[in-house]
Amino acid sequence: MNLTTSIIGIVAYLILAPIAGGLLAGIDRKISARMQGRCGPPILQPFYDFFKLLEKEPITVNKVQDFYVNCFLIFIIITGCIFFAGGDLLLFIFTLTLASIFLVVAAFSSNSPYAQVGAERELLQMMAYEPMILLTAIGFYMVNFSFKVSDTVTSDVMGIIYLPGIFIGFVFILTIKLRKSPFDLSMSHHAHQELVKGLTTEFSGRTLAVIELAHWYENIFLLGIVYLFIAHSAVWSPIAAVIVCLAVYFLEILIDNNYARMKWQFAINSSWVVALTVGFVNMLVLYFI
Repeated sequence: MNLTTSIIGIVAYLILAPIAGGLLAGIDRKISARMQGRCGPPILQPFYDFFKLLEKEPITVNKVQDFYVNCFLIFIIITGCIFFAGGDLLLFIFTLTLASIFLVVAAFSSNSPYAQVGAERELLQMMAYEPMILLTAIGFYMVNFSFKVSDTVTSDVMGIIYLPGIFIGFVFILTIKLRKSPFDLSMSHHAHQELVKGLTTEFSGRTLAVIELAHWYENIFLLGIVYLFIAHSAVWSPIAAVIVCLAVYFLEILIDNNYARMKWQFAINSSWVVALTVGFVNMLVLYFI
């Protein structure tokens, strides 16, 4: 990507990602409600909730908490900008991890036992999904001999042809990153799991709105990684990639509404088993061919 294309990608992400992320959240609620035999809220309900949170009186445990939450949003946005500017996947992973750490520290700073338990579970989830995310970046490197997102989307080959195992592994840990059952251990985006919302228990008003906004941004670039498995130099590939992204997101909603929450031990063990089997074996086969 040249500089102009990178700037366009960054600007488009900054403006369109929260809109698309909010719409996805609304569609998620609507489909989940239909699966449960309910009518459900309007698709625009996440936006109504977001602006309502902004209007609430700011109540926080301490000022440090707000600082860490704002850092979480900033680094999530930086992560997405790196991705949509066609940047380095390894740098993308490191900034994403740093953003998650800021959210964990924000929860710990509240001194709430519920938030601290949620923060500990968030750390366990990070241990579960990080190996597979790293394998995904390495897999793209083995196919394109580059960690650059721009090199992947302009490649002559479709990534999923050479990385079917890594694709399966990434979709598996995507359930954790999207905070879907059975792996919504630290917090849930829906009210069907618990009354106390894990690490966000002590967040309210504008602070909670910032976290929701960050998750909208985050969900878009996570689906962007799914996009990379399909996108290549063919003219039709962007359309096919978007369709696959929507299909994967629907699959995650389906899983969310059909499985109860599992224990953290199962989340870590299953994620590492998937990473070592389908992920590592895929890389091993790719190395020898």
